[in-house]
Amino acid sequence: MSTVSTGAPARADSPAPPTPPAKRRRRREQQWPAYVFLTPWMIGAAVLTLVPMAVSLYLSFTDYNLFDPPHWVGLRNYTEMLTEDPRFWRSVGTTLLYVVVAVPLKLGLALGAAMLLKNLGRGRAFYRSAFYAPSLLGASMSIALVWRALFNDGGTVSEVLGSLGIHTGSWVGDPDLAVYVIVLLTVWQFGAPMVIFLAGLQQISPELYEAAALDGAGRWRQFVSVTVPMLSPVVFFNLVLEMIQSFQVFTPAFAVSGGEGGPADSTMFYTLYLYERGFTASHMGYAAAMAWLLLIAIGVITLILFRTSRSWVFYADEEGR
Repeated sequence: MSTVSTGAPARADSPAPPTPPAKRRRRREQQWPAYVFLTPWMIGAAVLTLVPMAVSLYLSFTDYNLFDPPHWVGLRNYTEMLTEDPRFWRSVGTTLLYVVVAVPLKLGLALGAAMLLKNLGRGRAFYRSAFYAPSLLGASMSIALVWRALFNDGGTVSEVLGSLGIHTGSWVGDPDLAVYVIVLLTVWQFGAPMVIFLAGLQQISPELYEAAALDGAGRWRQFVSVTVPMLSPVVFFNLVLEMIQSFQVFTPAFAVSGGEGGPADSTMFYTLYLYERGFTASHMGYAAAMAWLLLIAIGVITLILFRTSRSWVFYADEEGR
């Protein structure tokens, strides 16, 4: 006797059946508490972020001095910035120099310290806390002023280098060295990326190093072939965060230069020049245009990093795809 099939088997790619109205209503009833708890955040985001952004965008197309009503000027702020303002381009160059030097040095030092702490037995908790402590201080004005005193004429750094026969004088007053005072302050606060690197290193399986050692790989080859690929997502995460923060550096530059970007505009960072045009010269429309240009630049660079990450960031769960 033959058996008659009562229906064709369902295809794997067939669309899912529609959700019954009662089930959809029950799902909405279960979700409304989440929206209630999210409401204060959404109101805060709208009032404190979205509305000020919209106002700032409008002001970037106006001539506004904080005292008189804004006067619409179209793209004049942007054209003046890009074609008629040499100090704007100096601030861009100074900021790019800072980012290119400070970010790799900070991440390199953080990774090196994390690798040392990973293999350290006794005292690891103490050294981890000690290395992380400067990051807790943040980019405060007090720390920046202390740093300025260390590198100023007669400060500790010039005195120590002078005793070694290296007479540099005041780093703060030297146009060729002033920006590196701020670079060293940033690199000194490497604790936050170090902790992230340390967490990533602890997730790498020891079996990978054992297999590499059996194949004859030394420590450097293990670092290049095992540590770097497995740690690449963490490197990418730290790189994006540090890059964004570096483009927005303000307090150290303000403190070290005395708020003037000197000497010879060598510490005139982009955000410091934005502050000068907006709050010192009362050209708030021009400052708003600079702020939006900075936002676009950071967005473009971040997008490039995400696009290029496909060729060098390795995710373990995508192996073999």
